[in-house]
Amino acid sequence: MGVPAVCALARAGVTRVALIDPDPVELSNLARQVIYREDDIGKPKAEVAAARLRERFPRLQIATHVAAFDSRNAASVATAHDCIIDATDDPATKFLINDVALEIRRPFVYGGVLAMAGQAMTIVPGRTACLWCLFETPPDTDEIASCREAGIVGPVAGVIGEIQALEAISSLAGAMPRLAGRILTYDAAGPARFRITDVPIRTGCKCEAAKSDSATASIHQ
Repeated sequence: MGVPAVCALARAGVTRVALIDPDPVELSNLARQVIYREDDIGKPKAEVAAARLRERFPRLQIATHVAAFDSRNAASVATAHDCIIDATDDPATKFLINDVALEIRRPFVYGGVLAMAGQAMTIVPGRTACLWCLFETPPDTDEIASCREAGIVGPVAGVIGEIQALEAISSLAGAMPRLAGRILTYDAAGPARFRITDVPIRTGCKCEAAKSDSATASIHQ
């Protein structure tokens, strides 16, 4: 999701982004992450992506972090930016992003892809439901293994990444994103289908959005 998302942001005129990824380019990435080439295999994903983006968008300022987004760097990386896009495949990291976003009051756009399906949701701290409202607990180890075995279809990741970028652009423009407090699900098996469902703020959730005077279930009206 990260490659289509950052490309969409650059096309829309965003001038400053940060890419964080600890992994090198692998052969299996080439079919889905079209910014990479065969001779990039073994090089850091974040640095190669930044180089390709600078070629296409000379005005784009890109910071790169060849590291995992974890408890040691999460707050400092996130605080330096106005919106966070979750393009990870690790549930623990997704919940870490959620918690850091809540703590520093930054909106973030959650995304997930599995086989022929994907989903996206925007969390606006203090105003909308968060990941804990939606899932309550992260998946267990067996569920994570099953997801990885199911794989990802590249075009589905592309669709979700583009949607995430659109949500981030809305937030950066000062508008309430369409998926704030709502989850979009996309099913590409057969005729492509989209569905958007309201996610209620869960009473007692750590996000405490229900206690905020600005929290509302009708922000989209």
